[in-house]
Amino acid sequence: MMTVWISLAVAALTFAFGVAGLYLQKLLPAPHTSDRSRDMITAIVGLISLLLALVLGTLIGSAYSLYSTQKSEMNTFAARALQLDLALAEFGPETAHTRAMMKDTLMKVRRMLWWGGEPGAMPPDLSVAEPLKILRETDEDVGSLDPKTPAQRQFAANAAAAASAMEQTRLLISLQLASPVSWPLVVIVVSWAMILFCGFGVLSRINPTTIVALGFGAFAVGSALFLILELTQPFTGVFRVPSGAFDEMLASLDQ
Repeated sequence: MMTVWISLAVAALTFAFGVAGLYLQKLLPAPHTSDRSRDMITAIVGLISLLLALVLGTLIGSAYSLYSTQKSEMNTFAARALQLDLALAEFGPETAHTRAMMKDTLMKVRRMLWWGGEPGAMPPDLSVAEPLKILRETDEDVGSLDPKTPAQRQFAANAAAAASAMEQTRLLISLQLASPVSWPLVVIVVSWAMILFCGFGVLSRINPTTIVALGFGAFAVGSALFLILELTQPFTGVFRVPSGAFDEMLASLDQ
């Protein structure tokens, strides 16, 4: 919800600066709106337009890259979990308790990450500290395996490798979400947008058409910021990472 309010505030500020530019154009003396002055303002507005387009595009691309990376890593996490379960199953029936505990833990992870946003429900804790306890328990369970045959030694090694890969992926997910947005850069981009719209207003005349055009432009800037902020929240935002791979993994455990 905070993302929506921030985006609306940016759109409103951008629109307000555009309207201020329209009124400023009426208040400026004639020499300040001459052809030479307008040429200079047009050149500066063009420069800011180019910079804003480049940086906004970069920010949206970076946000989508983070989203795609999180989705890919969650799929990798699910695949490693299946590999770990398979290695434990092949080790022997003595790992049944460990496999049952692992499935129970993964089901808790499923409920935590795809919590649904129900009223009163707490958003998932994606900090690095949250998975450390679970990862330690997994290490202890896998490390406690006592292989008696060469085949069991191979399965124990496979289980250890899969558990290590799961841990690395889970920690990467948390670390990448620790600081997904550069707020100073966002502030600079928003400042450019406000200056740009003020310049548009100075170069135009106030009438219903220009007001509507400013409204659409402000909506575009606000929605771009909305995309940036939401794509950097892959487990709490509007564009959430789908749970299909994780659900398929849970359904395949113990089989």
